[in-house]
Amino acid sequence: MNALKMGPAAHAVSGLECLSRCSVDREAQDPRAALVIARDAREEPARSAEASPRSQTHANPKPLRVAIKVEGKILFINLCDVVSVQAKGKCVWLQGSVSSYLLRQSISVVAEALETYGFIRIHRSVLVNTLLVEEIRPLSTGEYCLRVEGGREYTVTRTYKKNLNSLADFWIGTGAFSPD
Repeated sequence: MNALKMGPAAHAVSGLECLSRCSVDREAQDPRAALVIARDAREEPARSAEASPRSQTHANPKPLRVAIKVEGKILFINLCDVVSVQAKGKCVWLQGSVSSYLLRQSISVVAEALETYGFIRIHRSVLVNTLLVEEIRPLSTGEYCLRVEGGREYTVTRTYKKNLNSLADFWIGTGAFSPD
C-alpha cells in the first residue's frame, strides 16, 4: 500500500524550533516547568563533567522526532507537529497541521508508543496530542467534544473520557465538569 502525503510538499521545521515551541507550550501549561528547565540548564555542565559517556546515553531526554517509512523512504517528523492519529482500517493517519502520512500499523501499537510523548486516546480509533488541545465541551450524550489548534474537533467517547484528566496537572473551578 502506498502512503499518501497531503498538503504542501515542503514543510520543514527544525528540531530546535520544535523543541522551543514544545518547551514554551509546556511552560505555559505549568509554571513550575520553567523553573525546572532553568535549574537543569544551570546544572547540566556540572552533571556532564561527572557523568560517564555510558550513563549519558540513558539520561538523554526522549527525542521529539519520530522516524516513519513512507513510500520506501524514512522520513523524520516532529511529534509536536502531529495533531492527531486516526485509524483507517489496518492503517493509521498521522495528521499534522500541514501534512498527513498513512502508515501500515495498528492504532494500539501507535497508542502505546506515543503515550509517553503526550498523546492520549479519546476514541477507539483516535489519539490526540495533548499539547495542542484548546477546549473541551460536554455533549448531551455523555460524550465530550475536544477542539485542538487549527479548529479541528473530535468526539471523546464515554469509554475514554477518563483520559481527559491527563490534559492538565490540576483543574480549577471545574466542579460541575468532571470527566471521571
